[in-house]
Amino acid sequence: MSTQFDRRHFMALTALGLGATALSGCGGPNTSGGGGAAKSAANTDWSKVKPAAKISFMSSHPGTSQPIEQKLIEAFQKENPDIKVDLITGGANYEEVAQKFQTSQAGNNVPDVVVASDVWWFRYTLSSTIVPVDDILKAVSDKTSDYNTTLFDDYKYNDAHWAVPYARSTPLFYYNKDHFKKAGLPDRAPKTWDEFAQWAPKIKAANASAPGYTNVYQYPALAGYAGWTLQNVLWGYGGGWSNQWDITCDSDPSVKALQWVQDTINKDNWAGVSSKDAVSDMTAGAVSATVSSTGDLVGTIKAAKAKNMNIGVGFLPGGPVSASPVCPTGGSGLVIAKKTSPERQLAAAKFISFMTNASSTAQFSAATGYMPVRTTADMKDVIAKTPEIQVALDQLKVTKSQDYARVFLPGADQEMAKSAAKFMNQKADVKATMTDLKGTLEGIYNKDVKPKLKS
Repeated sequence: MSTQFDRRHFMALTALGLGATALSGCGGPNTSGGGGAAKSAANTDWSKVKPAAKISFMSSHPGTSQPIEQKLIEAFQKENPDIKVDLITGGANYEEVAQKFQTSQAGNNVPDVVVASDVWWFRYTLSSTIVPVDDILKAVSDKTSDYNTTLFDDYKYNDAHWAVPYARSTPLFYYNKDHFKKAGLPDRAPKTWDEFAQWAPKIKAANASAPGYTNVYQYPALAGYAGWTLQNVLWGYGGGWSNQWDITCDSDPSVKALQWVQDTINKDNWAGVSSKDAVSDMTAGAVSATVSSTGDLVGTIKAAKAKNMNIGVGFLPGGPVSASPVCPTGGSGLVIAKKTSPERQLAAAKFISFMTNASSTAQFSAATGYMPVRTTADMKDVIAKTPEIQVALDQLKVTKSQDYARVFLPGADQEMAKSAAKFMNQKADVKATMTDLKGTLEGIYNKDVKPKLKS
């Protein structure tokens, strides 16, 4: 597969008809849209539309954000007393929200605003279940120029934005400062995974007798986006899930990277795989370090302090080929449903503008650790209270766009997680597992994407 083109070329697929057929049967919920959708937002004269009196907001409350979401909703309603917002829990994660959003397409009661992850927003776009937001935001006087350009443009194609950044994150390296100090190590994240491998025996020896201690390092739960976090190790070794549309998960550098991962678990015996939540394992004292989202930052530090535990954070470690950039962006944005009325869409635009304005994004970041999405957000008080957030902001400057295979191939993320489970939990041969994964990913590409590309 050598077809090469830029992100905008890929996103033009929607104009070529990549819709429900391409997205079905590839893992995850079917994202086909129901009939009777409202006319395109781009064709609506918003000056003649009055915002609806009531809208709904479906969220998975990323980063345990339900309290701050509710607080911001109350502030919005106080500022806009003619609009009521119902907060709906769509599930425990982005996939469950996607399933409920899809199910709602069969009826006439779709949520107006939905949290959509990095691997879901474009599926909604391709299946025509959401609307572009530029004209609607302009109609509610949102000056979108102060969104972080990188984060906002993640949702751009065909010269339109299809979401606004909301709970945006990068992975961070979390470590138990007390465990590191006991092992005589510096109070910092390792610069490379090889350096951490050298530290691991010292950490294990110094802390093995602690009650409940199991591993030096805990890989995040595989169901929690293994394809996202493993990009870090792959990139550090010069590999990746793909190089644009060329699937490279079985290349020598990629196999070497993932063999290193397997060896840390089964050969070197200093790492494990979380069954549910790696940062919770760490704050329970079971492990000394892990990688997790910036969205877990505030909650993790709070939980650790309650147990008199000191947690530090740092950049993701590099590898033998590349020390930087080896950190992917991620997280979610807010989309507006297509199958609803212009009145509700306009009210939804007022709502997403408020939820992501400079004040709101600073409050959301303070409560969770997610990135502020507006450049005008005043983060001084937030950083004074939680200095670790500065680390996340600094790392954002050295991030790398995610591999096409993870974010643009429907269902690929789930396939990556299945493969990771085989070589991390079941001791399967890494090369054979990656060869099988390559076949699966190429099958998705050849069946669902390649036929839609321009020659």
